[in-house]
Amino acid sequence: MTVQENWQSPIAPGVSWYQATVGERPTYPELDGSKTCDVAIVGGGYTGLQAAYNLANAGVSVTLIDACRFGDGASGRNGGQLGTGQRSWPEELEEKIGYERSKALFDLAEASKKHLLDFASEHQIDIEFMPGQMNVSHKERYKRYYYENAEIAALRYDYPHLRFMDREETQERLGSKRYYCGVRDTGTGHIHPLKLLIGLARVAANAGAQIFEMTKATAIRQGSGKVTIETPKGTITAGRALIACNGYIGNLEPVTASHVMPIRSFIGATVPLDKYPAVLPGGEAVADSRFVVRYFRKSKDGRLLFGGREAYTADNPREISEHIRRQIAEIYPDLKDIKITHAWGGSVGITMPRQPFVREVMPGVTSIGGYSGHGVMLSNYCGKLYAETVLGKSADLELFKALDIPAFPGGAAMRAPLLFLALSWFALRDKF
Repeated sequence: MTVQENWQSPIAPGVSWYQATVGERPTYPELDGSKTCDVAIVGGGYTGLQAAYNLANAGVSVTLIDACRFGDGASGRNGGQLGTGQRSWPEELEEKIGYERSKALFDLAEASKKHLLDFASEHQIDIEFMPGQMNVSHKERYKRYYYENAEIAALRYDYPHLRFMDREETQERLGSKRYYCGVRDTGTGHIHPLKLLIGLARVAANAGAQIFEMTKATAIRQGSGKVTIETPKGTITAGRALIACNGYIGNLEPVTASHVMPIRSFIGATVPLDKYPAVLPGGEAVADSRFVVRYFRKSKDGRLLFGGREAYTADNPREISEHIRRQIAEIYPDLKDIKITHAWGGSVGITMPRQPFVREVMPGVTSIGGYSGHGVMLSNYCGKLYAETVLGKSADLELFKALDIPAFPGGAAMRAPLLFLALSWFALRDKF
């Protein structure tokens, strides 16, 4: 293992504030030659590395490859918010799948949160955890839903950490007059995602997993009871395989590609807000009610990390900064000229119902992804649950396998243009 400090991801624009603050970022070798193992894993984000660690720690031989460097994908570049429950509020899921399944998925998400924090503590990974999150409404007519959300969480889902905020409290806690109400969650928080990813890779390697960067999977085949994964410099042959590419699946596996769609998300980091103490004085993370979500928080050193998805064509830091600064100014007019020191982007894997895609896409090959912006906790836990499925220790992954995740319409040629039109339409609706 060596270190490489100055690195521009080939799959995502900009150098993140996360990368700038981790010091010497470890690198791992490329795969050069063929391997045989019990389990092969494609994708070195949270899902793949958690699976690799848990399998290797149990004595299973594991080979993991990633097409770029660990952390170049969403696991190392995301908004860092843990959230609570699934992507949809529990009462929304309950309407679709019933209380029993909705409660089971909520409890699983809470187990995901505990696992992440316990894992970081056990392995001495400084993830810079900061407590608190607020979900806020940009429309006054949503007030009743926010009020009921806090009540339902406490009474039906045994989660007493949500509290409704009226307009005055919401504006005071945000330091902004842009939002009408919200819920404050004292049972969760936000982290430095790249520090978690780097620590996870270290722990997986120390457990005995063979992990390789800059090694692209060019084909996956199954036959004669074995899975074969082709790479430019060697073949991996395994008893079973996990595809954990999420929004970077490309054309590697068609079933996953038809169900998990990449959309671009962008984040900017400002200078420390020492002159603006009214902005998020409690240090909570925030996500708003737009379909095209705006999410933001303060770092430990007082910077505003602000994310959004309306900059569909941005592909360099200057363009990203311009888009992000305009969105910041809508919420915090006093910050309209704030300096943005880092601006970056990446792909988020989403599904049609905004729920994870977990499926056996060919005999012995499981694909997991599509966390839809709610993956910091769930992706880590899904990797662990996959390992427990292989080891015969848990069947909890079946809760996700049972979800109805339809393919995107239009086939390979039309799904991206149709998604662009849909997101543009919802972005327009968000304004009215």
